Amino acid sequence: MSRVGKHPVPIPQGVTCQISGQEIKVKGKNGELSALASKEVQITQDENGILVRPSDESKQARMLWGTWKNRIKNMVQGVNEGFTVRLEINGVGYRAAVEGSNLKLQLGYSHDILYPIPQGIQIKCEKPTAIAISGADRQRIGQVAAEIRAYRKPEPYKGKGVKYENEHIVRKEGKKK
Repeated sequence: MSRVGKHPVPIPQGVTCQISGQEIKVKGKNGELSALASKEVQITQDENGILVRPSDESKQARMLWGTWKNRIKNMVQGVNEGFTVRLEINGVGYRAAVEGSNLKLQLGYSHDILYPIPQGIQIKCEKPTAIAISGADRQRIGQVAAEIRAYRKPEPYKGKGVKYENEHIVRKEGKKK
């Protein structure tokens, strides 16, 4: 029995949901998201919200039960409030700036890195060393943040590189004389 999956997903004011077979569409003030659920789960809507149930008692159906409940919850929260991931840049001369539809990163390489900003994602640079990635689709925001971080991962000796705001870098001790 899934502890996560057995509770319905509440639908806040201003959010509309359409369920047709295995396809679910959620529309709110931040946009519209849709997903095609796997055949192992059944999605229904009632006055309490959206209910997700396994279609049979197989192990795969029970595994996907809580997964799809959380994906639908993230869709509803995304179109209502949105999600934000913050990145920090550490290092001498390392900085970022938004130029048109590109994110310009200077990360200690001989050239600047131009990262094209995808549709539906907003990127802001509050400071030259802070990046805020926001939008409605939680998975895409996390993917964009991971791609930007992959250009220069934080190294353990000085902590230079791109890291998540709440990430803790385990530091190593340098050479001894």
